[in-house]
Amino acid sequence: MILAIDMGNSNIVLGGIDKEKTYFVERITTDHVKTGLEYAINIKNVLEIHNIDKSEIEGAIMSSVVPPLNATLSSAIKKIFGFRPKLVGSGMKTGLNILMDNPKTVGSDMIVDAVAAIRDYPCPIIVIDMGTATTLSVVDQAGNYIGGVILPGLRVSLDSLSNKTAQLPSISLDIPEKVIGKNTIDCMRSGIMYGNAGMIDGIIARMEAEIGSPATVVATGGLSRFIVPLCKHPITYDDELLLKGLWILYEKNLKN
Repeated sequence: MILAIDMGNSNIVLGGIDKEKTYFVERITTDHVKTGLEYAINIKNVLEIHNIDKSEIEGAIMSSVVPPLNATLSSAIKKIFGFRPKLVGSGMKTGLNILMDNPKTVGSDMIVDAVAAIRDYPCPIIVIDMGTATTLSVVDQAGNYIGGVILPGLRVSLDSLSNKTAQLPSISLDIPEKVIGKNTIDCMRSGIMYGNAGMIDGIIARMEAEIGSPATVVATGGLSRFIVPLCKHPITYDDELLLKGLWILYEKNLKN
């Protein structure tokens, strides 16, 4: 089993995974002021909760969109296991042909998602990852990563709406029963939920028109489960997509 780590702007996803299955998935808060020791305690507690001895973890790999915390989290892994995690980035073998203006600028999470999607789903593929930001990545019929879309995440949009308006409160992300709200909270909830669903449906339709064929659409990320049921396009929700991609990349780079 390896420890797969996805460090995002809001949460760090930790997963125990091998070629057979995923043993656990947990999230801890991304905190820029935490020390390596504090993160080590968090990770150690996650392992203890799932009754996993540190000797069962043979390696680790990390995808990160928060470069300032890379060294801190790497230090935390070293404190617990005695080795540092592999870091997804330039120089790592991915097997993915990235047809972008500057391939090195593509987010590591988007690369990892695409690697897993190509293995498990038929091309062409649109991968939706909904976290602090919402991203849609496109893999063409030949398995090339050809680009995508980045837009403000659902929670970012909602927090901005509440914080920038004097009379609109913070609300939960419950799925509304109707599009037409009858009170302020229902109107906000309907706007943010159906608004995101409609936006994603619209982008998928435009992407499929550009690539010239229908695509397999796969969604992942903590917030996708709220929006996928509201979309009109058929979308497969795969919460473990990124962890599976990290396992694939760990195996590809085992000798490095």
